[in-house]
Amino acid sequence: MTSILFRFIANAVALGVAVWLVGDITLGEDGASNGSKTVTLLVVALIFGVVNVVVKPVVKFFSLPLLIVTLGLFTLVINGLMLLLTDWIAGDSFEVDGFGAAVFGGLIVSIVSWAVNLVLDRDDD
Repeated sequence: MTSILFRFIANAVALGVAVWLVGDITLGEDGASNGSKTVTLLVVALIFGVVNVVVKPVVKFFSLPLLIVTLGLFTLVINGLMLLLTDWIAGDSFEVDGFGAAVFGGLIVSIVSWAVNLVLDRDDD
């Protein structure tokens, strides 16, 4: 259960960093309060987590030949597509303008999520 919570927090932080760094990724309305944007970020992180658990393995399976040929670099495209799918599901509360922004945002989300999981998910045995 804590692993799911850590992944949720990592996704939320990673999406927040992507919104902050990539100008073509926006969260909420322009005049929205910080509390409203935080709630929106948590909802988008939940949607992104579900997309990564349900859709991403299927896409990776069917794109396995491309993943092998590109030595795994096609994963960047898949991450961008998952971000665009999250944009489509979330509606107006989360906007990704363009495929390039989605791929760059997916790269940022992957790196930040990995780093946050590394820090949060420590086994102190």
